[in-house]
Amino acid sequence: MPSRRGHPPGAYPERVPTLLLVRHGRSTANTSGVLAGWTPGVQLDEHGQAQAAALAQRLAPVPVAAVVASPLERCQQTAAALLAVPGPDGPRPPVSTDDRIGEARYGDWTGRTIASLAKEPVWRTVQAHPSAAVFPGPEGEGLAQMQHRAVQAVREHDTRVAAEHGDDAVWIAVTHGDVIKAVLADALGMHLDLFQRITADPCSVSVVRYAPLRPFVLRMNDSGGDLAGFAPAKRKGRRRKPAVASSDAVVGGSTGT
Repeated sequence: MPSRRGHPPGAYPERVPTLLLVRHGRSTANTSGVLAGWTPGVQLDEHGQAQAAALAQRLAPVPVAAVVASPLERCQQTAAALLAVPGPDGPRPPVSTDDRIGEARYGDWTGRTIASLAKEPVWRTVQAHPSAAVFPGPEGEGLAQMQHRAVQAVREHDTRVAAEHGDDAVWIAVTHGDVIKAVLADALGMHLDLFQRITADPCSVSVVRYAPLRPFVLRMNDSGGDLAGFAPAKRKGRRRKPAVASSDAVVGGSTGT
């Protein structure tokens, strides 16, 4: 008979933590067409609050070991909404904050409208060659720099979650669209110059597992799917040695979560 995750007995992969990358809900800056960046005071609008509340209900069946969020208000509000709904094992853990998964530092572009920025020479670089894009001004950073800090952060937290909560733990990072796209590009083995092909909508969920050999991207830009399948399966009896390493892809394709 098939065992957990649909693999034959003795052939399922060794487990690794599951990362749920959550973009914040729709913000007041999103609806006004302004690049918020690190501008203080940008919060969720009414629709964004409803999005976060709906996601909290979708996550209710999933035990969550840790929640890490960008320090910006829109992410903190989204994280608070997710923590407000208990999981199957009781209250959610408190949110921790990490600046490294904060928004890209857009420098002099911060606070300007997207329509006006589309006329800037750097805009074309951001679209066609983002690895070379550096935002203007003393506070601006490059998209490659943003990707480096964000990937380093999620990998460090993933290692910590595994050490503290076990290899089958699920944890959440609440962050921003460009950050999620950059992390997914890295997980997919894509050059940063291709990351504009990825979409991360407000309050969407993307799922990554960091196995020793390679990451696995299990879901991208999910705004309404069932998330209960990411709850770890209960172990029965003594754990057998897996026949398939955690970094091995299932030949012929997996049967799903």
